Amino acid sequence: MPEPGKSAPKKGSKKAVTKSAGKGGKKRRKTRKESYGIYVYKVLKQVHPDTGISSKAMGIMNSFVNYIFERITGEASHLAHYKGSTITSREIQTDVRLLLPGELAKHTVSEGTKAVTKYTSSK
Repeated sequence: MPEPGKSAPKKGSKKAVTKSAGKGGKKRRKTRKESYGIYVYKVLKQVHPDTGISSKAMGIMNSFVNYIFERITGEASHLAHYKGSTITSREIQTDVRLLLPGELAKHTVSEGTKAVTKYTSSK
């Protein structure tokens, strides 16, 4: 329990925690875990502003995003290997069409194209 007068740290905060190392006297930082949590949360708030997400559900969503990215990059590397070329946005588009069903693939390709266009125009 936190001491009276002090607020408890918020759940899911990403602050680096320092620990005392004992003999050496140096403090070590807790290693950061990278995740897609903040991005999943931003998209959730765009779609359903009044809805929250539990940490367990966030972990599942993070695993899902990692799994989908692994499948897309794996398939893209196979396609690039056949042609002997680098992985371009065309390979990624082809893989998304192969891996995702119908309407979901169309929306994904259009959002990806929009993101690439926005990125190239900002350079």
